[in-house]
Amino acid sequence: MAASPGCIVVVAGAAGASTVAYIRGELDAPVGKPYEKVVRASEDAIGQLEFSRIRTAKDALTADIVARTAEDRKVEVIVHKETDATTTVKIRVGVFGDEQISRALLENIQANL
Repeated sequence: MAASPGCIVVVAGAAGASTVAYIRGELDAPVGKPYEKVVRASEDAIGQLEFSRIRTAKDALTADIVARTAEDRKVEVIVHKETDATTTVKIRVGVFGDEQISRALLENIQANL
């Protein structure tokens, strides 16, 4: 099946544990870890990939972390608390998205947990 703009790509996690969706340029992934841990892991992952952090806005339910790549592309990570034990991470790179960079960032976030 050929991919086209606006296509939906869904990848099932190991043993059905979670579903990562890449829709319209945004990677959306449930994470089975507490909110504060995921926020720290996201900030660490941005540093490990050597993105320049622009700002972090955070409250008790949502964190919005904005950074830039070496090519000056905007990277936005939104971490949202679902329950005490689960969190959702949304990643968008640039205006139209970049699945490869988004997945690399998600992998680093998961490795930091």
